[in-house]
Amino acid sequence: MTTQGKGSYQITGWDEKPYEEKKGQPKLTQAHVTNAFSGDIEGEGRAEYLMAYASDSDASFVGLQKVVGSVRGKKGSFVLQTTGTFDGGKAKADWFVVPDSGTDELKGLSGKGGYVSKSDGSADVTLNYTLK
Repeated sequence: MTTQGKGSYQITGWDEKPYEEKKGQPKLTQAHVTNAFSGDIEGEGRAEYLMAYASDSDASFVGLQKVVGSVRGKKGSFVLQTTGTFDGGKAKADWFVVPDSGTDELKGLSGKGGYVSKSDGSADVTLNYTLK
């Protein structure tokens, strides 16, 4: 049975550095990001994102985020794989739980969802999941 999880996260750290910048080509960057999750997911997320900027305000990104904490009271960790876009100051992404990444009480976690950011560095998140 799939359970719908909702909540939010707040960005608590952002360290982004370009690794390729050439005139007439998208700027490529890597960012290390930390998040504090609240709601059905509680805990800390540590993410690595790779981004391609088509302009100063538009980008596509992919990333992996390890979340350590709990999902509706079940404790452990898991990894989310993310793809998304940044457009006009808002990030929108889809994610899924990397298979077999759940630990402890979250062993067997699977699911998918995503997030939409707000201008204050927070985001509304969803995770529709099953736990075996």
